[in-house]
Amino acid sequence: MPAPASAPRGEPTSAPASTPVAAFAPTPVHSTASASTSAPASVAASRVRAGAAVPGGGPLLLGVRHHGPGSARGVRAALDAAEPAVVLIEGPTEADALVSLAADPAMRPPVALLAHAVDDPGRAAFWPMAAFSPEWVALRWALDRGAAVRFIDLPAAHTLAAADPTWDDGDDVPDGEDGVSGSGPPVDPVAELAAAAGYEDAERWWEDAVELRGGQDPAAPFEALAEAMGALREAYGHGGHPRDLVREAHMRIRLRAARKEFGDDAVAVVCGAWHVPALTRKTTVTADRALLKGLPKVRTETTWVPWTHRRLARRSGYGAGIASPGWYAHLFAAPDRPVERWMTRVAGLLRAEDHPVSPAHVIEAVRLAEGLAALRGRPRPGLDETTDAVRAVLCEGSDVPLDLVRDRLVVGDVLGEVPAGAPAVPLQRDLAGRQRTLRLKPEAAERDLDLDLRKDTDGERSRLLHRLRLLGVGWGEPSTGRSGTGTFREGWRLRWEPELHVRVAEAGVWGTTVEAAATARARSRATGAKALADITALAEQCLLAGLGDALPVVMRALADRAALDTDVSHLAQALPALARALRYGDVRGTRTTALAEVAAGLAERICVGLPPACAGLDPDAAAAMRERIDEVHRALALLPGADGLADRWAGVLHRLADRDRIPGVLRGRAARLLLDEGRIAVDGAAVLMSRALSPGTPPADAAAWIDGFAGGASGGGLLLVHDERLLGLVDAWLTGVPADAFTDVLPLLRRTFAAYEPGVRRTLGELVARGPGAGGPGHVLPGVPGFAADPDPDRADAVLPLLHLVLGTEVLV
Repeated sequence: MPAPASAPRGEPTSAPASTPVAAFAPTPVHSTASASTSAPASVAASRVRAGAAVPGGGPLLLGVRHHGPGSARGVRAALDAAEPAVVLIEGPTEADALVSLAADPAMRPPVALLAHAVDDPGRAAFWPMAAFSPEWVALRWALDRGAAVRFIDLPAAHTLAAADPTWDDGDDVPDGEDGVSGSGPPVDPVAELAAAAGYEDAERWWEDAVELRGGQDPAAPFEALAEAMGALREAYGHGGHPRDLVREAHMRIRLRAARKEFGDDAVAVVCGAWHVPALTRKTTVTADRALLKGLPKVRTETTWVPWTHRRLARRSGYGAGIASPGWYAHLFAAPDRPVERWMTRVAGLLRAEDHPVSPAHVIEAVRLAEGLAALRGRPRPGLDETTDAVRAVLCEGSDVPLDLVRDRLVVGDVLGEVPAGAPAVPLQRDLAGRQRTLRLKPEAAERDLDLDLRKDTDGERSRLLHRLRLLGVGWGEPSTGRSGTGTFREGWRLRWEPELHVRVAEAGVWGTTVEAAATARARSRATGAKALADITALAEQCLLAGLGDALPVVMRALADRAALDTDVSHLAQALPALARALRYGDVRGTRTTALAEVAAGLAERICVGLPPACAGLDPDAAAAMRERIDEVHRALALLPGADGLADRWAGVLHRLADRDRIPGVLRGRAARLLLDEGRIAVDGAAVLMSRALSPGTPPADAAAWIDGFAGGASGGGLLLVHDERLLGLVDAWLTGVPADAFTDVLPLLRRTFAAYEPGVRRTLGELVARGPGAGGPGHVLPGVPGFAADPDPDRADAVLPLLHLVLGTEVLV
């Protein structure tokens, strides 16, 4: 289910796992209009009863900013002072059953609550929590002190069932507080408060007002900011998000139940500051239940999953994200002297990357950051000041190492962990077991993995990664690495993203183990595939993944489709995948006899049908067919026992090179392939070129022939450099092109020669500049083509001064 461009404040949206905007903090949402997205951290700590502030009585309401270390510190201090018997946290009510897992020593934030529809696992939502998230701090405080924990937000069963997660402000949703509808663009509370304080940057105001204010009661800003939020709600109502009214009605119902069970003074609530005024509002149970009546519902499953700091970053697309999760984690964890400790971490990172950084650099960077903070009127150095100091001192003005600091430290690649006992689909448990057995630990940081397929462990790793790719779980992507063109090595680029947990849950419908699920998925794709190339690619995937049980179904589908498909272009597009599968199948010890028979049949049909299929093609179709011919040529070289096919293919290329009805680009390409394979001599290639470039040939056709023969990355430039006879033919034709036709062929020629390496182009220019009388094009001397008959002493002596300089010897006079 596609994620909307924005989502109600403090609330997750239904979205596929691959979409980063589906991740939400405990009232995570895609709107800047709430404290959950950018609302103040410790915003409202006041004792209230029945909607009116009553000092010393009523539940403790702690309005927070999600993922704000200032909020987290304030929450901890307020809870220590109040010692409530129950802590109510903004989050889906289904999470109540998972609270005990947070006490497991194996649970290490950042983590996220994941809820997905049972019948449609792709419809999912996340509620991320970091170590510096106020919700996580409140949860851990309650578990450490034996207090009860309840989640009070709208159940995920309703959130995921909504056809449109943004919900229209229809007749069933009342106006906002005091009749204010809140229609219009979404409201950003932090931006509003920052503007009132004279700040243009809301994040900068938040840092100055909360994060950088040391030496004061962490709970001090609560009451003032709660009052400010009340004023904003009076002015803007629901702030452009009518669904908040429904969520807040559910929160009030849960709050009433907790007050009845534990007593007014024993309840603490941790929620987005935007919602605090709504929780103190006087309403009736009947009115709140009326708002919840008739909400759609779906059966869901909820669990804990690992999360990453990178996914907490706003730049990942997460609506409730923050700009610098790594910096916030540092501010929360540093016991003292946060700037000095931060500069020390930066210096350690840069030194590990071979940048020259000394303790003197660190001292000077700290001094500069503190000076900038004083100059800018800030209470302490913030991220802007530390970044400017790092750039000027530690990075010596360069943004290249600074980008490394931003990526590794300011954002970071921290990946959380969850206990093995967390609820999971059987496929997830099997995958976790395979990861442990093969020592493939999921990591948030991207890393390269080189495998030697001759080793049993590496072979199993390769099969696991290929099976996951077939299931749509993109943990790894093939890369060149050190594998080169050999068959025994394989390169991968691995990176574990939190959304892959949902992908695994989606793939769970195919089986309870990775192998069984991949086999079932391959069989399903084989029976439903329409294009021949899709089936051949699937056959290659099955061989790479070691899915022997799926191959019979795939091979039957391949044989049936190949027998019905008469389009030579489709056959040519399908053959390379089969050739690669046969090549790698031998390395992996997979039986490929049936696959070899199909590949040989395809090759025979291509040889028969290619010449007539190439006749009369327009330029675009001819360019596409040229790519198909190159692919078939490379594929036939990989087929085992293809000597007979090689001779057949050479005959096909001869027919293409000799027929005038074939487009020039294909005739030129066929001539070049024959020359490279030694099927024709250079003299034969010169005859074909002279005929193609004869005066009677239209200039556009001649230019296309040159493009096919010498264009692209096929080494045609080096061929012209080392065989001046061919270069002379091209030069003579080019100088004879009429002026009125030259502009027509120039774009094609420019494309042909632009693909050459700069050195090749320079050498060709020098050869042409010499002219026919000085060893240039058309001047053929006896001996090896491209070389003079006798050495040139003057040119040889010109290198002596440089040679003596390199060797450190003296020039003999």
